[in-house]
Amino acid sequence: MGAPYEQLCRLAGTAVVEYEMIQDGDRLLAGISGGVDSMMLMQVLARLQKRAPVKFDLFAVTIDEGFGGIDHAPLKAYAEEQGWNLKVIETPIARLIVEKEADSKPCGLCSRLRRGFIHGYAEEIGANKLALGHHRDDLCVSLLMGLFRGTGLKTMGPNVPGNGGKLRVIRPLCHAPKDLIETCAEAYGFPVLGQCDYSERLDESGDRARIERLLKELETDFPNLGKSMLHSMKDVRPGYLLDKRYLGLK
Repeated sequence: MGAPYEQLCRLAGTAVVEYEMIQDGDRLLAGISGGVDSMMLMQVLARLQKRAPVKFDLFAVTIDEGFGGIDHAPLKAYAEEQGWNLKVIETPIARLIVEKEADSKPCGLCSRLRRGFIHGYAEEIGANKLALGHHRDDLCVSLLMGLFRGTGLKTMGPNVPGNGGKLRVIRPLCHAPKDLIETCAEAYGFPVLGQCDYSERLDESGDRARIERLLKELETDFPNLGKSMLHSMKDVRPGYLLDKRYLGLK
């Protein structure tokens, strides 16, 4: 598929090894939204399954939230064509957002409900790993959101416990920049599913979208900003922060 795809696979392979994401005998469930990030994740994992020295089972799951603007039929057809073991779970999430009057901030409730359905399916099939398509830009944005909101210095971990410790959540694309993933996706002709009822508003005024735009602007003055932020996230120095637990104070 060309040099960009090979680069993406190398970055994913490095992350998988560095953070011990996949072991022999794993049952791996990939969360697929239909967006290019998760679709490229599935392509990379399918290739890795064929080439890696360890053997693991690979499954995929998609949550149908019930939004009228999204049609999952093209994704089902694409997955069948690719030979992916995809489960589409129909849910009442769109209706629940309205009933719970969460329209002003729908992402929080939607995320919690989606996570519950995905974890439930992971238990059903005996999966011990959940792979998500978050990339380097997502990690950078999450770090800044925590900093700006005062909720702590944190981001999306590459290999962390999930569902009360019943499985591990892994992010094989954590080293990959968003623009590389988008470049790779151009060669695949992924199906277009549509978008949720709140996409346009969130793209215009949502916190995550605003910080993504801010990072793009900052890159003009700070070249390789994403790479530098990733390096800093790997070089945490608690003794130079303000948390008393790391300063030898009572």
